[in-house]
Amino acid sequence: METPHQGTALFHLPGLFEFYDLYAAFLPLYRAHREYFYDWCAIGSIYGAPSDCLWAGGRVEYSDRPPREVLALTREYGISARLTLSNSLLRPEHLTDPDCNALCRLFQEQNDPQNGAIVHAELLTQYLKKNYPSLYLVSSTTKVLTDFNGLQRELARPEFRYVVPDFRLNRAFDRLAALPQSQKDKVEFLCNECWFGCTERRACYEAVSRKNLGLPGPEHYCSAPGAADGYRFSRAMANPSFIGIKAIRDTYLPRGFTQFKIEGRGLGSALILEFLLHYLTKPEYQLAVREELYLDTMLDLF
Repeated sequence: METPHQGTALFHLPGLFEFYDLYAAFLPLYRAHREYFYDWCAIGSIYGAPSDCLWAGGRVEYSDRPPREVLALTREYGISARLTLSNSLLRPEHLTDPDCNALCRLFQEQNDPQNGAIVHAELLTQYLKKNYPSLYLVSSTTKVLTDFNGLQRELARPEFRYVVPDFRLNRAFDRLAALPQSQKDKVEFLCNECWFGCTERRACYEAVSRKNLGLPGPEHYCSAPGAADGYRFSRAMANPSFIGIKAIRDTYLPRGFTQFKIEGRGLGSALILEFLLHYLTKPEYQLAVREELYLDTMLDLF
């Protein structure tokens, strides 16, 4: 895969394990037909965690795809693989989990290109920094950094290569523009959050953390308008915090921002394909890409 040039928008895509089959079908097309895809952007990473990962958080992924198989795919296409280890409720006794440690060892050993981890809990941040120093670290959006001063403090921490602020800071252009370039390079914007008015993100993420740890606690029920219908990309596009390709090219890239996260774990392959079409694929080739993947008899999109 080509090396992105300076000023290229890098997309961080969801479902490293969950959407393995989709990426296994899409990435050969992405390599073979570069004319189908924008030349001002590239895939920066694919993130996720196995179904039984104790340290995982944010969303629950369902996949039995072996980690070695997942890494073989990302290495073949020169894409960084990120482990989503954003459980916010970890305690010291959880750090000895053998499966999570084996997973981190594997991702550190097969580190070309360099792999990373998305983290929330401070104790896990320090543990990974000490025990798996070859993994780069990303400060998770599950921290819900809505205060700009808090974002600046997080950006100043040398242990984080990237920081994902709350989507409500996506349009804080006056303050974002005043950041030094070294910090602009670390800001990773969440592009397609479902509802701008959400005030329950922290509670939602904590419910997932409890579930992964097997802890008792209340279920979280989303109160967003239209929640019963599930995630709708068209609805997300109407949010004031939504970042689409026009905003990336005309606003964010000229101001020195290059990192963009696409959410979508748990949403299904058909929606992930729509994200790949919107963010990476030229309009005149979207039908060709869609047909290639729909006609892949090994791929279950629905």
